[in-house]
Amino acid sequence: MIKKLLSKIDYGIIISVVVLFAIGIVGLYSASRGAGGDESEFSKQLIWFGVGLVCFVLTMSFSCRKIKDVTIIAYVVFIALLVGVLFTNRNNGATSWYKIGMFSFQPAEFFKIIAILFLAKLISDFSDKDSLNKITSILILLLVLAIPVGLIIKQPDYGTAIVIVFVFCMMLYVAGINYKYIIAGALIAVISLPIIYNVFLPEHAKSRINVFLNPEADPKGAGYNIIQSKLAVGSGMVSGMGVMNGNQTQLGMLPMKTTDFIYSVISEEMGFIISSLIIVLYIFMLYRILKASNNTKDMFGKMVCIGVFAMLLAHVVENIGMTIGLMPITGIPLPFISYGGSSMITNFIAIGLVENILIWSKNYGL
Repeated sequence: MIKKLLSKIDYGIIISVVVLFAIGIVGLYSASRGAGGDESEFSKQLIWFGVGLVCFVLTMSFSCRKIKDVTIIAYVVFIALLVGVLFTNRNNGATSWYKIGMFSFQPAEFFKIIAILFLAKLISDFSDKDSLNKITSILILLLVLAIPVGLIIKQPDYGTAIVIVFVFCMMLYVAGINYKYIIAGALIAVISLPIIYNVFLPEHAKSRINVFLNPEADPKGAGYNIIQSKLAVGSGMVSGMGVMNGNQTQLGMLPMKTTDFIYSVISEEMGFIISSLIIVLYIFMLYRILKASNNTKDMFGKMVCIGVFAMLLAHVVENIGMTIGLMPITGIPLPFISYGGSSMITNFIAIGLVENILIWSKNYGL
């Protein structure tokens, strides 16, 4: 029985994860030992990788039906956690973490998984496109989205909020939402964006957008991060400057080099070949997740796979895009590469859900 279940695992996804982590841990080792680095992050990342593997195995072990049944409870619990985190002490200007000894817990990061599962359940419960496209169904889905996104923006964590909204839109599109809602949503977005920018966005958020459009306008201030990142990426050329030899990395000129800009570290020290390999691995992983979605007949499983696909795609495009100046800086981590326990565990759970769908869906007729 176990042998039969294991035969359904997509080992291509697992191999991609391991190779990405291997590249990332080398980059993290180098970055953590350069000027301004924290050497403890290397050992902590290894621990988080081990914890992530355990979560991955556990996620695969429970049947789809059991996971689907507890999504409502999980949604309510994490809404409570998102409310509670607003009353914690600020860290880097945000109330996004619960401190537990030497470790921290970021509920918004884990909520991305809860959002995928809960939306997948709701969409599958609507049973067909006609039910999904009723105005009451759309309003329910919007309410389910609006509550957590509002709480996450309040922290503030705009990057995670954007990812959740993107996941929501992608899942509804694949589920077969009527084009009239898509057009209406697009029009509302176009009309509301200038209002949001001028009225609701705080100055630091406006500054990031302005820097994205013209980083050279303030090269020693708001534009410093992206300029240093682009210098690091360009300096690597084809084969890189060598691990522990990157100028921007080792001299402490590259900010947030183990988290937001870890791709810049890898590009500088390992060069275009390895940085391109990372992109190829992500594309391969995303392709395999889409294939898993297409091979899953039940709507819940399909929507979970699409949600995981959308979440990882958003992270990869935003993180790599911001390091080379194609996207605004939002603090979105690079999956399986950036330092961080919440991110590592969340991504392992996400991949575990995809493998879970491949293993269990046919056995339980979901």
